[in-house]
Parts: sequence; structure tokens; C-alpha cells
Amino acid sequence: MPIQPNLAPQMTAAEVNDLLRSVYPQLNDEFASYEAIDVFAGGCTVRLNALDRHLRPGGTVSGPSLFTLADIGGYVCALTHAGPDALSVTTNLNINFVRKAEAGPILGHCRILKMGKKLMVFDVDIVAGRDHHTIAHATGTYSIPPKR
Repeated sequence: MPIQPNLAPQMTAAEVNDLLRSVYPQLNDEFASYEAIDVFAGGCTVRLNALDRHLRPGGTVSGPSLFTLADIGGYVCALTHAGPDALSVTTNLNINFVRKAEAGPILGHCRILKMGKKLMVFDVDIVAGRDHHTIAHATGTYSIPPKR
């Protein structure tokens, strides 16, 4: 799917990670679990460094941990493409879990489907393992605050 024209990121992955540490320090507490690793025109890639604390019984990464990764992907897209206003908020997020994931790096490939003045619609393909199989797929909407 071609990206919407004029979707150029206004921040790098390093800059958005610095912003997240500043405005949302509770995201990673004492562990650097969630991070943006790439930002590009029309999307981003985020990573969950899944540790034992993210596992449910049976050694599977928990649904809430994967849901958070999807939400962070949308937030990073909103911050980097609409502007670094930390007041962007999730208005909707749906996730489908496809297969289990074990501890280790889990990537969320996020793309902006539509960027409007007030809303941004996105999807995230969450992949893990040596073969980067899809383990979950999410779609969501972020509310973009008006320019001040």
C-alpha cells in the first residue's frame, strides 16, 4: 500500500526515545523494555525486549505486553509525524493474537494508514523469532491534539 503523500517524520528514533524517557518515564521503569528503533516516512519500527517479567505461565509473552508494544508503535508514529506533542492519545486499538512468542526481541512494524488533522489511523505487524513470523496484528487510531 503506498504511503500518504507528505508524511515525513519530524523526529528520529533517538529523539523520540529521549522524549518518551522525559514525558513517559513509567513506560520502562528500571528496564529498557520498549524502544523505537527506526522512524521512516509513514511509519516506524518499535521493539519489546521481552524478559521474564513479560511472560505468562508457559513461557509465552503476555497479551498486555504485546498490546503495549502496538500502542507504543502508534504513539511513536503520532509523535514523529504529527509533531512531538505528548498529549496525543489512543482512541481505539484492536489486536489479534496469531501465535505465541517467547522471551527475546519482538518487533512492531507500524505504518500510518491515514493521517488527518485530528486523527491518525495505523496498523502494526508484530513479529518475533528467527523467522520473524507474525505473532499479532493490531489496528488503531490516535487523536492528534490541535496545534497550539
